[in-house]
Amino acid sequence: MVTVNEQMQSASIGHAVDLQHLSNAEVRKIIRLLNAVDAELRTKLLEAIDRLGPDSYTARRLNTVLASVYELNSSVYASIGEVMAESVVDIGRYEVEYQGSLFTRVIPGQVLVQVQLNTVNLEQVREIALSRPFQGRLLKEWMGDLEESRAARIRDAIRIGMVEGQTTDQIVRGIMGTRAQAYADGIIERSRRDVETMVRTAISHTAQGVRESYYKANDDIVAEVRWLSTLDNKTSAPCRLRDRLVYTNDTRHAPVGHKVPWLSGPGKLHFNCRSTSTPIIASYEALRLSKGLSEGTRASMDGQVPQSMNYGEWLGRQSAARQDEILGPERGKLLRQDKLKLDDFYNDKGKFLTLEELKERLVGGVRG
Repeated sequence: MVTVNEQMQSASIGHAVDLQHLSNAEVRKIIRLLNAVDAELRTKLLEAIDRLGPDSYTARRLNTVLASVYELNSSVYASIGEVMAESVVDIGRYEVEYQGSLFTRVIPGQVLVQVQLNTVNLEQVREIALSRPFQGRLLKEWMGDLEESRAARIRDAIRIGMVEGQTTDQIVRGIMGTRAQAYADGIIERSRRDVETMVRTAISHTAQGVRESYYKANDDIVAEVRWLSTLDNKTSAPCRLRDRLVYTNDTRHAPVGHKVPWLSGPGKLHFNCRSTSTPIIASYEALRLSKGLSEGTRASMDGQVPQSMNYGEWLGRQSAARQDEILGPERGKLLRQDKLKLDDFYNDKGKFLTLEELKERLVGGVRG
């Protein structure tokens, strides 16, 4: 019989995959907002540099003629900040719904009539998403830093170009990039990468923060928490070290059976952290629920930590339809035919799921 904790672990791995796809969709949406002003930015840069002129260049005059560029830059990051604030709160609310559905589906009904499940309210979600710092700053503060960094890169590129005697077109191409290189060779490409990192980190921070709050709200039934890391060639050394380790379900997150500290926790340990967690549900004996439980319920509620299972093993156990959804039909077929290993073709940026698509899954029940 598959135990409750084995079901929890499998579901947590699958949910982490879906959240990565959701992050991909959010990144694409935010980058689209940033790119939407490129044409206007190019025009304003051309006008500003022409006004500046090589003979009248000074640092003070540069800031004056770049006023409209700074204003546009500030405006687009303000828009991104508003969209991101709304998105992370929505994602936090979805995470609450997901955990509630998961616990309700996996934990036997005979147990749930005796143990009440608690939830996390909207105010708690908003506090986690908007009022808790990740990597040292709040979401609002990160947006301000990203805005200032892009403005500084633009200003510095113009300064260097003027000193080196570059033409207006050369300076602007250096900033914006060239069509031949899909504009990836411009100095503002770094800004796109920084925004992507911020989006992914904000989402993982919020989802894990809500997850932990849900576990703690139900600490009478969640005995411990297990760290789960995505294991591939992109996995950081700190996350590899912590994969499958168990910690207490409290504010201390003390190590259980090892000495590796929790630190910020999965999803929050570093930028772009893809690690997640899974709850370890207490045994029926620990919950003092032995009376009136069927033999099958007692067997499923053994409280044991499931055997280790990495992502590749989990994927191999999924249905063909689920494998195709994650990898794409062709790669899914290759996986099932043992023609290629997972690391040979898996790219976690290859599939995009929107938040609405994820919410629709709750209608039919949470999957592992």
